[in-house]
Parts: sequence; C-alpha cells; structure tokens
Amino acid sequence: MTNMSIRSFKLSLAATAIGAAIAMASSPVVAQQAMQPMQPMKIERGTILTQPGVFGVFTMFKLRPDWSKVPAMERKSAAEEVKKLIEKHKDNVLVDLYLTRGLETNSDFFFRINAYDLAKAQTFMREFRSTTVGKNADVFETLVGVTKPLNYISKDKSPGLNAGLSSATYSGPAPRYVIVIPVKKNAEWWNMSPEERLKEMEVHTTPTLAYLVNVKRKLYHSTGLDDTDFITYFETDDLTAFNNLALSLAQVKENKFHVRWGSPTTLGTIHSPEDVIKALAE
Repeated sequence: MTNMSIRSFKLSLAATAIGAAIAMASSPVVAQQAMQPMQPMKIERGTILTQPGVFGVFTMFKLRPDWSKVPAMERKSAAEEVKKLIEKHKDNVLVDLYLTRGLETNSDFFFRINAYDLAKAQTFMREFRSTTVGKNADVFETLVGVTKPLNYISKDKSPGLNAGLSSATYSGPAPRYVIVIPVKKNAEWWNMSPEERLKEMEVHTTPTLAYLVNVKRKLYHSTGLDDTDFITYFETDDLTAFNNLALSLAQVKENKFHVRWGSPTTLGTIHSPEDVIKALAE
C-alpha cells in the first residue's frame, strides 16, 4: 500500500469514528444517560433530602411475640448491630428510623431510606432482615417512591403560590412526630388536562400555606412503582396544627379524586436509629 493509500485509509477510519460518535451523541438513550447527574461519592443529608431523582423506601415492621423471649443481652446488643449496619451503608443510603410502638397497632417501627440508586436501598433492607431485630419482625407495609421537581406549583405555572411556598419557613420547635400518608388518585384525575389539574392543585395549596411554619412536608411520587400515586411525609412538633392542616385539605374539591388517603396512616416519633432499637429492647 502506498503512503497516499495509507493516509486515505487513516482519514477514512477517523471519519467513520467521528460519525459513530455523533450518531451516539444524537441517540436519545445516550443523550439521556449523559444528562444524568453523577451520584455523589458520599450521602449528605442536607443535599439528598432536597434533590429530585431520589428514591424513598418506607418499610413498616411489627415485632413478633417471640421478640420478648429473646435474651435481654441479645436484645440490647441489637441496637449496636443496627448502628454498625447503618455505618456500613452510609455512603449509599440515608437511613431514618422511627418508633411507632404505643401509637400504632399494626407496626412498632419503620424505616425511611433515601437513595440515589434504589438497588442500594434494597441491599440495606435485605441485610437488615439478617440482624437480630430484623429476624424477629414482620413487614406490615412497604411504600416506594421517587422525588421530582414541582409538577404544578412551579415558578412558571403558578408564580404567586410558588413564591408563598418558597418563602414559608418552618419555625417551630424541632419536630418530634412524623406522619406518613399514601395517596392514590382515580382515573378521572389523571384524565383531566394539565391545566385543570393545575387549578385544582392551586386550590389545594392555598389553605396549606398557613401551616408551613408548623409542619414540614415532603412528597414522593409512586405511580408505576407502587400501588399508590404519592407518599406524603410530614414532620411536626404540633399535632393540632397538623390535624387542622389535614382538615383543610379534606375540604377542597381535589379531595374527591382520592381513592386512597392513608390506609395506613402511620404516626411515629423521631429518634436516632440506635434509640429506637433500644426502646424496642425494653
């Protein structure tokens, strides 16, 4: 092969490679993958709890009657076992554990796991089932959702209400209580136009603004991931204020599109994971 032929051959290969790269970049799948944010190397609470695209897994447990027969020393050491498990997975998941015993009939405690990768949350929960307390508890309910940007009360769609949401700041004492309420909408809701749903959500949002100084809230989207559409998560130190908030929501038209609101509604208290297990060991 002459020098001229070799040079032409190399140019042809380069052109082919460039063309392939352009084709890949223009592919919707590749482009979407390129736009995906990189997962941070370490989980930061203040970051993961404010980002879209974060998976939330809520798992409610009921201790078996035989838990009380587990030797006292073994029950006490269970707290340290769970603490070590959380430490092991701290770079992959954010773990919150809540105490429901004494407030709920169907559960004694529940987890809220936040993760960028749902498989990481699954791994943590699977390994938890191998701990002493995990072996002595049954799952009562599991809810799975993902956080998303505001669908309705956004800056461009509803600027006035969005400003109200953005300016509202929780100013009460540190929350002691947590409430989890799953919500499912009917087909009529999903077959409304986006503009119609926006109007309903504006009516829904307006009466809630007054309670945001007393109640923290967070929404997870579940359609297609679970048998519900939303997981609504609240923290408060003022259960009367939360009761009034719930009453205000029950009185708006949007409430007519619910086929599930609660069932179960889970009420618990906020503690460190270690303190939850210690309380259950008493």
